[in-house]
This record gives sequence, structure tokens and C-alpha cells, in this order.
Amino acid sequence: MPSLGYGTYGRRGAEGVAAIRLALWTGYRHLDTAQDYETENEVGQALRESGVLRHEVYLTTKVATGNLKAERVVASLEESRAKLGDGQIDLALIHWPAPNGEIEPEVYLEALQKAQTKGICRQIGVSNFTIALIRRAKELLGPRALVCNQIELNPLFKNTEIAAHCVARGIRVTCYLPLARGRLSGNSVMAAIAARLGVTGEQVGLAWELARGYAAIPTSSRPERIVAGFAAKNIRLNAEEVDRIDAIADELRVIASVWGPAWD
Repeated sequence: MPSLGYGTYGRRGAEGVAAIRLALWTGYRHLDTAQDYETENEVGQALRESGVLRHEVYLTTKVATGNLKAERVVASLEESRAKLGDGQIDLALIHWPAPNGEIEPEVYLEALQKAQTKGICRQIGVSNFTIALIRRAKELLGPRALVCNQIELNPLFKNTEIAAHCVARGIRVTCYLPLARGRLSGNSVMAAIAARLGVTGEQVGLAWELARGYAAIPTSSRPERIVAGFAAKNIRLNAEEVDRIDAIADELRVIASVWGPAWD
């Protein structure tokens, strides 16, 4: 999985295709989509139009909560594969645990592994899973089945407990909302580091996430921000700067559905 990906939430229609295509031309080789984003068609179209070869791009999609019944997990991923271009999906994630625990994890996790066995997806993982759910998934699927847990994480919300749990067990952490919805430059620590380096607070945030060994999937429809996001992979923070960002007090979680899991 390339560490720096391009998120496709909100990138719909012709403008969305243009933004995704530009991301590929800029150099992104990891595209993140989801059934609930309704951008799988746009991702597939942009990839075809970009001229970038399919095997050069790592495609991630996520199973929607409405598709967590056993028979729908595999079928929905077949539909996703067709929208993305009929090739194998590189990574398929469970987007959210079943709302209010209405479906047992065994049902959708074992179905996800079945999709992998059938060759629909190459790797499998989860999103928004807690420590308890990660433990349960590993008991069900085996200690090395999950390659990723995609969670809300950025310098203003470091989600430390679950991130550390995953890293210690070889599960890659992918940060969603990695730019904290534009709030990074307003933080004094981030602004000071950005000023020293001659970059933006958002770029510093991405550089910190990569320095921590996480993957990150920023998104934007604006060409200059798409290019700036990709350039962040070349920013190197020193140890003192990483420590200063680590010490920023966490704000509240942004994505906190009332039907979601009991967060760590």
C-alpha cells in the first residue's frame, strides 16, 4: 500500500473524475473509495482516462453498512469491482462495524475473507474498528489476515490507543480526515513548523502522519491542494518537530455516529 493516497469522498460527477485524474497525473498511486461514497464509477473512469496502467495503482474500497449481511458482502464487492474496472480490488475494508452491533462481526468478517479467497480482492482490512473488535477479528480470521485499520487520525486527534494497538500487531493504520478539515494551520505548533519549512500546516500534518509510519488519504477538488498534498511526501520533520506535534493536546473526535462502536 502506498503510504500517501488520494481520498475520493465527495469527488462525484465530471468534476470528480477530473480531480481523480489529476491526482493520478500528479503521482498518486493509491486511490481510496467506498461503496457509500458513490465514487467507484468515477475512480474507474478516471483511471481509464489517465493513461496510468491499472497494475501501477492500489485501489481500496469499503463495504457499506447496508451490505454487511453474508450474502451481500461478496456480491457488493463484485459490483464494486465492475465499477472500478473489472480488475482485482487491491484492498477491501469493512467500512464500519454493524450499526448498534445488529449483525455479529463473524458474519461480515468471514464473508470478507471469502471474497478474498474468491480472488475479488487481494487484501482485506477494516475501518473504524476498536481494540476489542480487532482482537475479535484476529481470533476469527487469523493473526495476519487484516492488513489495515482505517481510522480518524491527525495531529489534532491522534487516536493513540487503537493506533498503537494496530502498529504493534502489524496492522497498517490509514488516517482519514488527515488534514483535520483544514484546522491544522490554525494550530500554533503546526504553523511554526510550517513557517520554518516554507510549507503549509496541512503539508506538515501529512508529513507527521508519514513519519509515524501511517498511511494518509487526503482529498480536495482544488488542483493546487491536490499537488500540495502529494508534495508532502518529500517533507522531512526532525525528531524534535515530531515530538512537538505528538504533544499537541487532542481535540474531540469529528466522526462519531451515535450507532457506532464504543470507542477506545
